[in-house]
Amino acid sequence: MPIWLDLAIRVLAVVAGFLVLPLVVGQTEHKVMAHMQGRLGPMYAGGYHGWAQLVADGVKFVQKEDITPRDADRRVFRLAPIVALFPYLLVLLVIPLGPGGLVAQALDVGLFFVLAVLGVGVLAVLMSAWASANKYSLLGGLRGAAQLLGYELPLVLAAASVAMAAGTLSLPGIVEAWRPWWLLWQAPAALVFFVAGLAEIRRPPFDMPIADSELVFGYMTEYTGLRFAFFLLAEYVGIVVIAALTTVLFLGGWHGPFADQLGWLWTLVKIFAVSFVIIWLRVSYPRLREDQLQRLCWLVLVPVALAQLVLTAAVKVLT
Repeated sequence: MPIWLDLAIRVLAVVAGFLVLPLVVGQTEHKVMAHMQGRLGPMYAGGYHGWAQLVADGVKFVQKEDITPRDADRRVFRLAPIVALFPYLLVLLVIPLGPGGLVAQALDVGLFFVLAVLGVGVLAVLMSAWASANKYSLLGGLRGAAQLLGYELPLVLAAASVAMAAGTLSLPGIVEAWRPWWLLWQAPAALVFFVAGLAEIRRPPFDMPIADSELVFGYMTEYTGLRFAFFLLAEYVGIVVIAALTTVLFLGGWHGPFADQLGWLWTLVKIFAVSFVIIWLRVSYPRLREDQLQRLCWLVLVPVALAQLVLTAAVKVLT
C-alpha cells in the first residue's frame, strides 16, 4: 500500500472516531443521567428511546443564529471554539487502539506529546473569556486558568510514574510493558490522573469555570449556535480522551482474552467503562467550591503523586 494512502486511511479513521465517539458518549450521558435522576426527557426523536435526540440537538444548533457581541474581539472570539477542539484531535492520533501498530501515528515520545498538547486547552478558555467582553465570561476564564494550571502538575506527575515503571514514553510501549499487578501498584497514580483529568476537561464536580448558578455559563456565556456546539463537542471529546489515556496508561489498553484478535474491542470497552464513571460522577457529586478545588489539588493530589513517583523510582532501582 502506498504511504500516502496508508496515511490518508489512518487520518480518516481518527477523524471518524473524533466525530462519532463523542456523540455516542453524549447520547449515553443524556440517557444515563435521565435514568439516574428519574427524569426520562425526550423519548421520541428517532423512535426507540429517543436515540436520535442528540442529532436533533445538533440540527437545532446549526439553525440557530450566530451572534458575536458588539464589543468582542471578533477574530479571537470566533477562533476559541476551534482551539478548544483541535488539541483533542491531535491526541487521538497517538492513542493506540490495539496491538500490531493499530495507531494512527506511533511516537517514541507519545506521552510527552499528549501532555504538551493537552496543555493548550487553557488557551481556548482564556481566549473565549477575554474576547467575549463579558464580566461573567472573564471570571469563568480566570477560574479556568487557575484550575487548569494547578491540576496540570498532578496529571503530569501521575503520568510520569507509569512511564517510569514501563521505561518508555511511547504509549504502545507502555501498554506492552503493562502487567495486571500494576492495577494495585499504580492505583494511586491512576486515581490522581483520573481526578486531575476530570479537572482538566472541567467536568463536574470540577466545573467552577462554568458554574451556571453563579456565572450564567462562564466563559461560554456569549456563545450561540454552532460555536457553542463546538464547545460542547470539545467537552465530550475530552471525556473520550481522558478515558482513553486512563485506559492506555493504567488499565492495560488492549490486554484481555484473545488480545491479538480482540485487542481493539477491549480498548473500546474500557474507554466506555471509564466514560460511564465520568458520567456517574457528574450525577452524584455537587460542584466543589474554589477553595475546596485548590485544596484538593495542592494538599492531596500533588503529595500523593509525588509519593507514588518516589515509590516507583524505588521499585525500579531495587528490581
